[in-house]
Amino acid sequence: MISMSGEQLTAKELNRKSEDLTFRKSSLRVDINDLTSRARQRNKKEKRENYIFLGLVLAVVLVTGVVASL
Repeated sequence: MISMSGEQLTAKELNRKSEDLTFRKSSLRVDINDLTSRARQRNKKEKRENYIFLGLVLAVVLVTGVVASL
């Protein structure tokens, strides 16, 4: 088969190109379970970071209170 630009494409190459397009279309699909698990993991990480920050703030307040009472 000869295309307009003069390149010669065989049936195997055309088949391979159509398979590549099919693969690209299927790889663009989104798995909702994957998205929800990522969201849960992100929320857990944010909660952990918030608890650490709260603990540090309370530690600073406690140390300041002890130093001020001396």
